[in-house]
Amino acid sequence: MTIKLHDFDGEHSLTLDVGGLAADVAVAEAGHEPNGYFWEGLVRFAWPDIAELLDFDSEAGVFCAVGIPSDLAQLKTVLEPVITSPDAVRDIIARAETSGFEFDD
Repeated sequence: MTIKLHDFDGEHSLTLDVGGLAADVAVAEAGHEPNGYFWEGLVRFAWPDIAELLDFDSEAGVFCAVGIPSDLAQLKTVLEPVITSPDAVRDIIARAETSGFEFDD
């Protein structure tokens, strides 16, 4: 599973097919569903400066961000190591819960 950048008729997006990710175990252990909505929340919490520049169109089976190529490339760079690291996801979830952030998964 990899993060993919798309350009369709001038609309740029980044997608991640969810389920089967290395980090899914950490997501489930924390009581969340490892779906597109969870990953959208994680992005909104962990990288709010990037998230505010993007629109989201996530679904249960896919995380989707829409924006300009440079912002999407920046998101890809920060998100790629996280989807393969249960420890990184546990850390972000713990920080989110401590701050009162609620995931919409």
